[in-house]
Amino acid sequence: MGTVVPMTTATESAMHDASLMQLMWLASPALPIGGFSYSECLEAAVEHGLVSTEAQATPWLINQLQLSLARSELPAVAQTIAAWQANDLERVTALNRWVLQTRESSELCAQSAQMGKSLLEWLKNHTTASAAQIAALAENSKDALGASQPTYPVAFALAASGTGAPVRASLLAFAFGWAENMVQAAIKAVPLGQSAGQRILSALAAEIPGAVDHALGVTDETRQAFAPMLAILSSQHEVQYSRLFRS
Repeated sequence: MGTVVPMTTATESAMHDASLMQLMWLASPALPIGGFSYSECLEAAVEHGLVSTEAQATPWLINQLQLSLARSELPAVAQTIAAWQANDLERVTALNRWVLQTRESSELCAQSAQMGKSLLEWLKNHTTASAAQIAALAENSKDALGASQPTYPVAFALAASGTGAPVRASLLAFAFGWAENMVQAAIKAVPLGQSAGQRILSALAAEIPGAVDHALGVTDETRQAFAPMLAILSSQHEVQYSRLFRS
């Protein structure tokens, strides 16, 4: 006789739907936090002839996902979600400080701070099912961060911790939101057509689960932000004569 699989209750289903919808919302490029105004050094790579075609843009962004996001931002988000859920404000502060210290140019630091601040402002008007929990966590962030500017990974973790979604799903949302913004930057900066952009997004989507799984295994000792080419390009972008993006 086969094993009977219990059916999901209506309440559990509604909770799952609410969590999923909130993660989709957080990952949306339409979220008013300014993600569309940054290329994260891709514009500088285009300016210096390192990326000029779809064939060059695709591996460039995949490498950035695997070498930077999977080892730095994604582990920071995962660890900060756990800290918010445990109300460990000292840990939140330490992780926020680490993110700030590892932004290797003034424009990258400004990007993370601006997006973090904008996301916290957005949370004040958040009206989904877990609005009360998120509002309470946002209030806690004032005590946790003090005078420090909340960085985007820390603010995203704050929002994600109130959705009730699993950490892995939250990281998938964070990475896909990043991918959509970067593809739009490639379309504008290279430039590329919409079909090329969709092919690049498809390639990134195929790599994101592996990057997330790697990030979930990263510890404080193995978390790192070492991408010297991005740091060099960012420094060059800061003085680039003509540009579309803020980073």
